[in-house]
Amino acid sequence: MAKMRAVQVSRAGGPLEVVERDVPDPGRGEVRIRVQACGICHSDVLTKEGGFPGQIYPRIPGHEVVGVVDAVGAGVARLAVGERVGVGWNGGWCGHCDPCRRGNFFACRTATRITGITSDGGYAELMVAPQEAVARVPDALAAADAAPLLCAGLTTFNALRNSGARGGDVVAVLGLGGLGHLGVQYAARMGFRTVAIARGKDKEPLAQQLGAWRYVDSTAEDPAAALAALGGASVVLATVTNGEAMSATIGGLAPHGTLLVLGAPPSLEAGAFALIAGQRSIRGWYSGTSIDAEDTLGFSVQSGVRSMNEAYPLERAAEAYERMLSGRARFRVVLTMDS
Repeated sequence: MAKMRAVQVSRAGGPLEVVERDVPDPGRGEVRIRVQACGICHSDVLTKEGGFPGQIYPRIPGHEVVGVVDAVGAGVARLAVGERVGVGWNGGWCGHCDPCRRGNFFACRTATRITGITSDGGYAELMVAPQEAVARVPDALAAADAAPLLCAGLTTFNALRNSGARGGDVVAVLGLGGLGHLGVQYAARMGFRTVAIARGKDKEPLAQQLGAWRYVDSTAEDPAAALAALGGASVVLATVTNGEAMSATIGGLAPHGTLLVLGAPPSLEAGAFALIAGQRSIRGWYSGTSIDAEDTLGFSVQSGVRSMNEAYPLERAAEAYERMLSGRARFRVVLTMDS
């Protein structure tokens, strides 16, 4: 049996181990991908620490995968060997439950497959994925550049384009980290008057470099008051994981404005009067499916949006994971299959 290098977690809370695994064969409707790069996302903590209900081990993490189709299973119609492809968080759906029948594939009730969590992901030289979960990757993007766009990029781009905001509206991006630095770029290139909100005056040059129209230092001024002075934000894209920081922006929403939550804080509080008086809302956003990923990649190529990355070889996955977890990476961490 042919072998491959992979990085797996053998038990909840266990280490990331470099191991030798059998090369997986694609089943019906699946393709095998020779991985070139895989981003490390904070959500990989769910696999590493056992935070997902019913987690099965051993498991290979990774849901920001870019590579080349290496083999196809029976019944694969839309992909061929040699195509550049990628796989994100959404790893497939059943197609026949009620949410699927309504086109809400992300909300599949019966067979949702989450790459790197309920199925093996991209911390490996090879992986398999259902054809419906696979996105085509433009030649204009190098593998390491494209990988983070399949989660961090997809989530921010897809949230903004479905937010209801229109060109010229004030849109605020809360946080300038792995998600936020992409959110500012997408918002600016979509024609929004983009306000970046972060902690510290030192982040202002970066915000301007990314395309922000205004910068708000949340340690020096009230974010809600700053947004209100600009006429109010149609959308606040909340990329942080701090519930208090999110709550502090609600008063800066324009009438009918939306706090669009991408980060996952333990809790989030909102004053009912602020919501009622301005008919404001709080809404969560799920990343997207493979066709959304293709739209994200295409827009990124056209508009020049790029992720700022730090790259590590596969065998240094444990070090790379800790770098991500530290919060000091600028701004995404990507594994490559190069030694």
